[in-house]
Amino acid sequence: MNVAVVGTGYVGLVVGACLAETGNNVICADVDRAKIDLLNNDEIPIHEPGLPQLVAHNKTAGRLSFTTDVGDAVERSDIVFIAVGTPPDEDGSADLQHVLRVAETIGDHMSAPKVVITKSTVPVGTAEKVRAAIAQRTSTRFHVCSNPEFLKEGAAVDDFMKPDRVVVGVDSDEAAETIAELYAPFVRTGNPLIFMDIPSAEVTKYAANAMLATRISFMNQIAELCEKAGADVNLVRKGIGTDDRIGPAFLFPGPGYGGSCFPKDVRALLRTGAEMGVDLELLQAVEAVNDRQKQKLLHKLTDVLDGELAQSVIAVWGFAFKAETDDMRESPAIDLINGLLERGATVRGFDPAAMENAKRIFGDRIEYSSNEYDALNGADALVIVTEWLAFRNPDFAKIKQLMRRPVVVDGRNLYKPEKLREMGFTYTAFGRR
Repeated sequence: MNVAVVGTGYVGLVVGACLAETGNNVICADVDRAKIDLLNNDEIPIHEPGLPQLVAHNKTAGRLSFTTDVGDAVERSDIVFIAVGTPPDEDGSADLQHVLRVAETIGDHMSAPKVVITKSTVPVGTAEKVRAAIAQRTSTRFHVCSNPEFLKEGAAVDDFMKPDRVVVGVDSDEAAETIAELYAPFVRTGNPLIFMDIPSAEVTKYAANAMLATRISFMNQIAELCEKAGADVNLVRKGIGTDDRIGPAFLFPGPGYGGSCFPKDVRALLRTGAEMGVDLELLQAVEAVNDRQKQKLLHKLTDVLDGELAQSVIAVWGFAFKAETDDMRESPAIDLINGLLERGATVRGFDPAAMENAKRIFGDRIEYSSNEYDALNGADALVIVTEWLAFRNPDFAKIKQLMRRPVVVDGRNLYKPEKLREMGFTYTAFGRR
């Protein structure tokens, strides 16, 4: 099939590369010339495991190309994915201006009947707005579908190639047949391709992310209770996670959720509820818990250092909101570091992938280390923010030797409290004795 993917961010680039891998001819289009120039020069603008190899392989095979000419990409394709960003407005609602601008371009270049698929995360009713924007500019027949993405940053390629389900909102049998053919290689093992009406598909994306965000905030509240009760949240997590009705995923306490999806999508769903007269009180609490949780690392650090943050040197391991990505959008590290700087501390940090993004955010206000151990020289405390594999089994003797004070604030519960305390560390984490 001939496919155009408009937008080359985390979603669009993964979608384009994976569809090309299954034999489709894919054109990825973006108005950002700098990004397209990077891709045409075999450089990937985001950190996503497996993606560079996938892009290079399909470019070499002639199935994947990149352009800034969105109109030409639309004209040459039978299926068009809209995968541009939907940043939050000031009121929390999703900003649809980029989506609708793409829809207008599609209408202007509707040279033949096409299937238009919204892949961007958009509120219920967006497909109809896309349909109206296209229809204003063409009399050619077309179909509009909703195909929300459920990709995890850091595992997006595997998620697309081996999905646990594919959700598609359609209102015509012809569009359903086309999408079924497109996704057939990805659901051969029996994982479902679920067709539903378009509004249901649009709500499904927000509902899924809101549920996952709810589990994280719930577990962070349980971790706080464990600290007060003298319980161990890791044992509690195992106790409830082995219940088949609950399961183990997204039950790890930490410094709060971040990234491009959960914060934005929870707010957008709250806004949609407000517009429709539905008071989503549970999600209001989820967001409030998460906002408080992002301050917990700073509070724990203040407590363990007896309030002596001014003139202290704090080593930070991890800037990205999660491991296996360079994404720092709404990362807990931002709240922590800004709080430390406001209190007069010196911050020295390292992240295996997000160093350049950190420099764009903090500039020269913090120090950047070449590796995790360089960040520890003369440090008064080490804070673990991101659960990178490289941080899971460090040389604790070396850590203690490098630091001025052997203090560890473990925001991801990576280490054994007994081991570190036996070695002479002052250690604190979330929800542990």
